[in-house]
Amino acid sequence: MGRSTHIEMLQEWLEVQGYGVMTTGWTRSNLMSKTIEMAKEGNILDRWSFTLLYATDFADRLEHQVIPALRSGFIVLADRYIYTALARDFVRSGDRRWVRDVFGFALVPDLVCYLRIDVETLVLRVIESKGMNFWESGMDLRLGGDLYDSFKKYQSLLIEEFDKMTEEFKFEVIDARKSPEEIQEELQNKIRPLLSNHLESPAVLVDSVAHPSPTT
Repeated sequence: MGRSTHIEMLQEWLEVQGYGVMTTGWTRSNLMSKTIEMAKEGNILDRWSFTLLYATDFADRLEHQVIPALRSGFIVLADRYIYTALARDFVRSGDRRWVRDVFGFALVPDLVCYLRIDVETLVLRVIESKGMNFWESGMDLRLGGDLYDSFKKYQSLLIEEFDKMTEEFKFEVIDARKSPEEIQEELQNKIRPLLSNHLESPAVLVDSVAHPSPTT
């Protein structure tokens, strides 16, 4: 069971309790989703274009999906948020100040859940699912001679970045090696304290950062 499935289960769990829920995730903006898909097909994007395309996608979703939902009192579940972009772009560009400035307009989530997994376990899961691709393996960075070696090195670097951000951004860490039932229970337990405040505040923004993920 992947990150997106957990988001779907959380949405169903919240809606059963009577909460309005909206979900969002990378490359789901009407403006940029097809553009990003086309741009990545040729495997020729430079690191700066990569960042700016995803930043535009995020900005469009924030303006047209997230903010309107929050203003209407919905709970927003984000299937990855800016932290995924920060980790990927830190690894690709190394220019932390520039990357943070690019995504500096983002709202601060009420909760960030980081589903952490080690590289060895991740490799097995990805191989058993749909396999590795160019971008998930960081092949644009030339970290290894083939998809497998590059994947392990790239994902290890991403894990390091997520771990660094954990303390700064107060991630709630969940062991992604646990069973799907245990993970879902932990996610719900992390969200419950926010629900008691939901009637007093106009909205709750919950971000799920699953690192790394078999999807891009």
